[in-house]
Amino acid sequence: MLIKRLMAATETVAALFLLFIALLTAGNVLVRYAFNWQIPDWFDGTQMLLGIALFWGIALTTYQGTHIAVDVLWEMAGPRGRRGIDLLAATITLAFLVPLAWMVWVKVGGTGSQGTMDLRLPLQWFYSAAAAGATVAAVLALLRLVRLIRGDTDNDEGRPGGAGETPDGP
Repeated sequence: MLIKRLMAATETVAALFLLFIALLTAGNVLVRYAFNWQIPDWFDGTQMLLGIALFWGIALTTYQGTHIAVDVLWEMAGPRGRRGIDLLAATITLAFLVPLAWMVWVKVGGTGSQGTMDLRLPLQWFYSAAAAGATVAAVLALLRLVRLIRGDTDNDEGRPGGAGETPDGP
């Protein structure tokens, strides 16, 4: 229940930041062509929002195991081999995401008073939102690894996660 709420919240955050990017870009195009003016910091803003959306998206795909991958070896392996591959992949993913999350938080602490070009919005706000996404990604990677170790599965392929997955894919 808690994991489902965390996943729903993570999906919502990622989707909202993608929506903000689309609105900011579309709004800038509209005012640029209609009024020969541009939204201040639209470019810096979309870059920062994209970084945030990516980290939150990484959190989703890490837990669900739905990232883009070529599963030729996994498909040819038997159930025991698949479990081994999944455990190895989850362990490696966790081993990379924990230091990544740590380093993004270090970056947050090192931004000082840096701001965006036009409006001087503190970069720390954007980096903090991205760092939160990286932290959620590391936590979800750990949860995925624990579920794999326990043998908990939610879908027909024997992989944990996968809200909305079918045997043919997401």
